[in-house]
Amino acid sequence: CGAYQFDLSGTAFGGLALPGKADQLRNVGRLDVQYQRVQCNYRGYSVTFQVDRGSNPYYFAVEIEFENGDGDLGKVEIQQAGTNYFSPMQLSFGATWKFQAPGSNKLQAPFSLRLTTLTSGKTLTAYNVIPANWQPGQTFVSNINF
Repeated sequence: CGAYQFDLSGTAFGGLALPGKADQLRNVGRLDVQYQRVQCNYRGYSVTFQVDRGSNPYYFAVEIEFENGDGDLGKVEIQQAGTNYFSPMQLSFGATWKFQAPGSNKLQAPFSLRLTTLTSGKTLTAYNVIPANWQPGQTFVSNINF
């Protein structure tokens, strides 16, 4: 395994301490931590897509939530209306993935989104999950989950 770095604010780092020991823990500086990824199980939830508030007719970003299983998306792809292929999206930050329309073309909704997990390589597709009349800030619930 490669090294990972978790950057926490002083408040967050202190919150990991035993009661009354926050300052002592904050003063440790760099700390080696062991962790293990666990599978997610959001019972009763389907994968949910929240359209980023910065999205527009030429740029689309979406936060993906409530994916069961591995919980570690390694690839997200978008299919625009009228096409028979998926285009790769880029990880923006956290659970938000983005796509910029090529050239000066407007994006053509509805969109289908194909999700692939990093660990197991499982893939599923939410067909036409983002409707033609989408707006920034809206949330769309799919009927799929890992």
